[in-house]
Amino acid sequence: MNIGSGEGYLDRTHRPLQALIFILPLLLWYQIGSTLHPWNPHQGPAPNVIAFLLMLRFFAFFGAVGNYLPLLAVVAILLLWHLARKDPWKLEPGLYAGMLGESLLWTMPLLLLAALLTSGPMMAAARTIPAGSALPWPTQAVLSVGAGVYEELLFRLILITVLNIMLVDVLGLSPARAIPLIVLASAVLFSLYHYLGHEAPAWNTFLFRTAAGVYFALIFIFRGFGIDVGVHTAYDLILVAMQFSR
Repeated sequence: MNIGSGEGYLDRTHRPLQALIFILPLLLWYQIGSTLHPWNPHQGPAPNVIAFLLMLRFFAFFGAVGNYLPLLAVVAILLLWHLARKDPWKLEPGLYAGMLGESLLWTMPLLLLAALLTSGPMMAAARTIPAGSALPWPTQAVLSVGAGVYEELLFRLILITVLNIMLVDVLGLSPARAIPLIVLASAVLFSLYHYLGHEAPAWNTFLFRTAAGVYFALIFIFRGFGIDVGVHTAYDLILVAMQFSR
């Protein structure tokens, strides 16, 4: 589709190095904050982001253990992608300010969607941690940041890329036919993923998260990984703020 191949703002936001620089504060925020709740990949459920725990278990399967490994994976993936694209090594503060503003702007339709599709409080339909948790707001804010980064890494950057390789490169489908299938499949898996913890499945949460997954996938495809992470993180942080402002 040649998205991100130009030199304008809309294209430069797709560059992996710029995405890495943009989300780096979130990576560090979560990494430092998560030290308050160290995770062991062989232990049962704990206050955590399930995507982060899944990555820890993946590394542990190959004998590598360390709370820092998911962070290194994000950095390595984006840097290798940057090298493969041969993009310039350039720091662009103005670009990151635009990405932040755009992330907040694209969060608004998602909040409206939550209000339309869910009954009761909006945050009940899109929780990173179990509903009704007594965790303090700083911990929930840290978990929200982790969800924004690592869920988008798994379900958009990695899963959409893998599905694209399978459907377009291997099976030979055209992008026009493959993209709707990729978007829907990634969204459904994203929604089902939230029930890996203690939360019981429910139609309202499943449908909303599927719709949110479609939205995140479209943001990822058309606006890039950095803004996609920004939208998800902003949305989750707004939910935490709403919960504790009552």
